[in-house]
Amino acid sequence: MRQYVALVGLDEPEAQAIREQVDAWVIDHVTLPRMVTQGGQLWMEARGGQMVPVRAVVYHGIYEDDLDWMVGLALWGGPCLPRARAMMDCRLKLPCLVRALEHTRFGEQRGFASARARVETQGEQVAKWGNWHCGENKARINGSWTAEYASVLEPYFPGQAVRVLRIGDHVWQIRLEGEDWLKSIHHASAAFMEPDAELVADTRHLAEVFGLAIIANDYMVSPDGQKHLLEVNHIPNVTRFPEVWAVYRDFVAEWINQLEPVTARSG
Repeated sequence: MRQYVALVGLDEPEAQAIREQVDAWVIDHVTLPRMVTQGGQLWMEARGGQMVPVRAVVYHGIYEDDLDWMVGLALWGGPCLPRARAMMDCRLKLPCLVRALEHTRFGEQRGFASARARVETQGEQVAKWGNWHCGENKARINGSWTAEYASVLEPYFPGQAVRVLRIGDHVWQIRLEGEDWLKSIHHASAAFMEPDAELVADTRHLAEVFGLAIIANDYMVSPDGQKHLLEVNHIPNVTRFPEVWAVYRDFVAEWINQLEPVTARSG
């Protein structure tokens, strides 16, 4: 029986670039396909709508309803990149942060406000809510503030926002930029910078804690040199910089090619 490798969440050009480097039968989906797992076998929807057997999954996306889909992969227990249980543990942004704060060297105590609760802050803080890892659902607050949603509260850290991105053995540090206090990897001025050894070590440690071969931690480095963990990203952007995409593409292709061989390959 022909067994496929499924690429899920990548745009067609990126999926095709990986296809060209692997010795495997491949199906790919930009969005979440239907799937069923029974008796240790995963079945997934192919382009024509038929369900085909899948022996491994590469997932790179964030969707509103993807947590249950990750649970399905974790229950299946087969080869998955990133590891399905790790993705499941990280998908909810705020619980992920709570766990990360137990293990990072650069974590400060956070506060919390339930929905409709009124907060009286002592100095500037940042409220964060929701479960999108996309720089959304944040507000700078000072003084009296009423939470619309359940929110984590953290001090407002001035300084330089950076991302430490790890793919396998490769590590980059990226200066995040923006037109206001919100910084992003997508801004035109975002650029590589010299990695900070302490931040690299912290990122490697958190990757081991979560069991992630691919991880990106966002930090704030204050003017006095103090460092603060802001967020853990389990599905970081890998297409913003060509250098990063090339490493990710090769890393995924090598992972697929090292899977247990089957009798047929993609044509």
